[in-house]
Amino acid sequence: MYAIKHNDDSVTIKDNHAVSKRLQKELMSLMMTTEKGISAFPDGENIFKWIGTITGPINTVYTQQKYRLSLEFPNSYPYAPPVVKFLTPCFHPNIDLQGSICLDILKDKWSALYDVRTILLSVQSLLGEPNIDSPLNANAAMMWVDQTEYKKYLDAFYEKHRDT
Repeated sequence: MYAIKHNDDSVTIKDNHAVSKRLQKELMSLMMTTEKGISAFPDGENIFKWIGTITGPINTVYTQQKYRLSLEFPNSYPYAPPVVKFLTPCFHPNIDLQGSICLDILKDKWSALYDVRTILLSVQSLLGEPNIDSPLNANAAMMWVDQTEYKKYLDAFYEKHRDT
């Protein structure tokens, strides 16, 4: 019997090509979308690293706020979720001070059917509808109940972090 040596590099290249093709398709789809307040593009030449932007949802304390996010796609995308983080400081019950996001679809509820558009819309929705039972930022979760005070704090927070 002969042992057959598989070249793992060729498998990785093929996988990367499939993921790259999927991401290019998602980019085209996102560019054609009519969704308001979301966008994303590759960060330079690397199709696996994107910069996204979302605008805070209307009729929430985040209305008119603009946020930049990083999206890093693994070689196993879409079978594994991208790592999504806020680059713009965001005071929110489900976002920590390092920009990490507690959102089920980016963890255990991920599905290969999701795409960049779904991710951005979900993060945008989370801004106005946090899960205060599962906070990453306990201070924000405690303050959330009083929206008037929360908004005052947010205004001061964003004034302080305006240039970061």
